[in-house]
Amino acid sequence: MESLKKERLSQQVTEAIKKIIITEGLRPGDKLYSEHQLTQKLEVSRSSIREAIRMLEVTGYVKAQQGRGVFITDHEEGQDAMKQWVVDNTELLREHFEIRLLMEPHAARLAARKATDKDIESLERTYQEFCTFLEHGEIPKAISCDSEFHLIVARMTRNRTLSVLMKTMAQSLNEGWIASLNTPGRLERTVVEHLKLLQAIRGHHCDAAAQAMTEHLTNALSDIQDYTGTS
Repeated sequence: MESLKKERLSQQVTEAIKKIIITEGLRPGDKLYSEHQLTQKLEVSRSSIREAIRMLEVTGYVKAQQGRGVFITDHEEGQDAMKQWVVDNTELLREHFEIRLLMEPHAARLAARKATDKDIESLERTYQEFCTFLEHGEIPKAISCDSEFHLIVARMTRNRTLSVLMKTMAQSLNEGWIASLNTPGRLERTVVEHLKLLQAIRGHHCDAAAQAMTEHLTNALSDIQDYTGTS
């Protein structure tokens, strides 16, 4: 298979593994290739494979079993497993959003002040891709665009430390990012909330950008709490 060495690698690896599942006729209960085999097939690093497997697990396509490997799941059952993951990790998700609420409104404020025309074009393009993927039901790709949208805002600040912290969070807390976007209605509400943030940054309205980011993250956390019945 052609080497996958372009931007948004995790998204491409995720889609490539889904293609393997479909083209090779793997069914619920079947074992997926090992991490080593997938690394060889797709010519990417083990970390990229692990990230893709985590995304597929949280979105209900596979289930990793300690010491046994990764198995294909019934997607409907996988969605139930995803909800259970959210319930079991509610405290982790709350901590995840607490840190993001400390960082990202400030990042949005700086982005609105410093954004160049090229920055705004990049943010607009990613927003449109997010909407298109969501419209076509390509949820893993939409989730990847959501992460990229936030990372672009971080890069707009021209603060390397903030950008690195955001990138690290997106990678190390990948399951939390995915799970939060799988709560009912969250992706659709994200379309509206991202647009509000985009418009504030485009207009260089610093206070409005910070407020839009705060509302976006607060709403996401509230949706998780409603979904799990926690507070």
